[in-house]
Amino acid sequence: MSYPVAASERLLSSQARRQNALSLLFFLCAAFAFLLRFTVSPQIMNMVVDYTADGGSFYEKLHFGTYAIFLLLPVVLFSRPFLLQGDEIGIFKALMLYSALIFALVPYLFITGRAGSSGFIIDTYLVAGAAGLLMLALNAEVRRALGDLVLGMVILSAVLGTIEAVTQHRFLPYGLNELQFRPIGLSAHPLALGALCATAIGFVPLTRWRIWVRVLAIFVLLVGCAASGARAALMLAAAETLILLMFVPWPRLTLKHQRQAKSVVLLFALAGGAVLVAILFSGGLLNRFGNTIFDENFMARVTIYQVFGLVSWKDILFGMNVDDLLAIVNEKLHLPYIESAPVVIIMLFGLPIAVLFIVLVFWFIFRLLRAALLPAWIGTMTFLLAALSNNALSSKSPEIAIIVVLLLAYKNAPYRKRPKSTSSAALASEPRLDRLG
Repeated sequence: MSYPVAASERLLSSQARRQNALSLLFFLCAAFAFLLRFTVSPQIMNMVVDYTADGGSFYEKLHFGTYAIFLLLPVVLFSRPFLLQGDEIGIFKALMLYSALIFALVPYLFITGRAGSSGFIIDTYLVAGAAGLLMLALNAEVRRALGDLVLGMVILSAVLGTIEAVTQHRFLPYGLNELQFRPIGLSAHPLALGALCATAIGFVPLTRWRIWVRVLAIFVLLVGCAASGARAALMLAAAETLILLMFVPWPRLTLKHQRQAKSVVLLFALAGGAVLVAILFSGGLLNRFGNTIFDENFMARVTIYQVFGLVSWKDILFGMNVDDLLAIVNEKLHLPYIESAPVVIIMLFGLPIAVLFIVLVFWFIFRLLRAALLPAWIGTMTFLLAALSNNALSSKSPEIAIIVVLLLAYKNAPYRKRPKSTSSAALASEPRLDRLG
């Protein structure tokens, strides 16, 4: 009787090794695809293809990382069975519905003669749905490892941005001419660097890193956000840090002891924050706060709404070509860019479809937030507020996909009853990223 049991255990152990090897392979492939999409900027893409430049074929308008994610998705989905539990089933359905509706906008843009704008829909919104499906098809350990990897990427970007601010030299190409030097780190724009640093602060408490590593990571992200010159993002990051400190529960402490400990830490944080502000000011990292907040950049984001008075009601209802819209903004409002996601989305789709599009995107994000922990809510709200001060929602940017990856990486693990069997084969049958044999 022992021989069949031993053979069964060897078979289960062999299957577990194969599953773990496959999990490691998919982790490496997903990590490569995500980092390719999240770190290769449009400026680098334009050095190879006409990514955002005028002209070029349609296939050149999609990011290499987008192709990598789309190619990897069917392999991960159909190469082996995967298990969805609890709320993951509803999230999977939401991802499928979101992706199908976003994809339906692509032929609509082709039919209406705005095919050039379909690249931004695919590169920003459709790839976010694909990234979410890819994450759900991986086990919880791999998802968390990918979340840690993405957070590590943002922290590295903050470090590089701080070095750039000090040395006044960028590591990556940046084609825009600005009156004042601002770093970009691994991002495409200084505002994107600030927004990502502020967003990542909310997700750091959800990691399993040591407490001193998490504190150091938040400090690095705060400094990187300050170095970016993104004033709105920095104010949000400071408020976010205080909210995390005051409202996120501290484990292994009673409510009374939590209040006492938080009061002490808050006093030290405020004192340390004052010292940090003084150091950042002396280092020139807060120069943009030296003048009034209501400067040219602020006024440009207000002035852009005058464009609705310069176009016809048909353009507002049914949309228009973005190039024509930019020409009006350049000639009539004397603004070089359109730094307003609502203006771009309304004038691209037309008001009725734009409203449906915005409702779909916010429904999708809040669907992912259902049952999420408080830090995830805080980080996501910070991102959405920061996105209103830049072009993250109306240009080819990876921020939506990054939010989706982080939300699924640090989602609460569903409740699961473990089998009573504690044999080595039974325990080995569950695939994990960190066990290969």
